[in-house]
Amino acid sequence: MDPFYARLGVSPQDRPCTVLRAAIRALHPSLRRMRGLRVARQRFYRAMLASHARLQTKANPVGAD
Repeated sequence: MDPFYARLGVSPQDRPCTVLRAAIRALHPSLRRMRGLRVARQRFYRAMLASHARLQTKANPVGAD
């Protein structure tokens, strides 16, 4: 799990959209405006979503019903 993911304040039950919003809000507004960092921001958002998906699969294993 990404160490920054824990700081987002989301739970495994949250939807990916909620995680994405939290990740966007976690960045300083000046970092969100810089065009040169667009690729890095996208990589950060994808890493947060991947950490969330991993945590969801650990919390809800397939066939646990």
